[in-house]
Amino acid sequence: MGPNGSGKSTLSNVIMGHPKYKITKGKIFFKGEDITELSPDQRAKKGIFLAFQYPLSIPGVRIFNFLKNMLSSIRGEEIPVSEFKKLLKEKMKLLDIKQSFIKRYLNDGFSGGEKKRNEILQMALFEPKLALLDETDSGLDVTALKTVCEGINKIINNDMSVIIITHYKRMLEYVRPQFVHVIMDGKIVKSGNEELVEKIDSQGYDWLKVSSEEILTTV
Repeated sequence: MGPNGSGKSTLSNVIMGHPKYKITKGKIFFKGEDITELSPDQRAKKGIFLAFQYPLSIPGVRIFNFLKNMLSSIRGEEIPVSEFKKLLKEKMKLLDIKQSFIKRYLNDGFSGGEKKRNEILQMALFEPKLALLDETDSGLDVTALKTVCEGINKIINNDMSVIIITHYKRMLEYVRPQFVHVIMDGKIVKSGNEELVEKIDSQGYDWLKVSSEEILTTV
């Protein structure tokens, strides 16, 4: 969590290897392996997944073809159509997504909720070891948010870690966090549990700014 411009989305993009960002200090280790120099596709094959805050629309590319190519690329081998159809049907049933959905073009003319459900469908197929959800609640009404969060809860398991990036409490009412970290100016200034979420919801982030300034002054 954290206010606008605090570095939350930057963190997710850097972990995923976005070429816009350059690491000038430190390294990224994932499951004991240094992945600092790996490309985004190589990191994806290691089991890292990023759900975008603003998923792009690609007219002319059907969701079915996109998902099949995505999964084949991640696995490093072509998946037979029959096998993929069976897997996709299972995941769509799990997430309560209609079959007509995959015939549409990728995010073309989609509502905010449909775009985010498409991201969660990708996550379900990918079955990542680390999922980065960058403000998945952005632009969703209450009904769409609840639907998306229900999907996330169905996918999460003990073999998966999930980092949820959000400004607000509402998403965390559906997907309950084990740990809460607040980022300000690119640094974690406070860690806690759900009680920290409640305090931020009622008091905002200003009290944390004062706290971090006092710590810096004392040091």
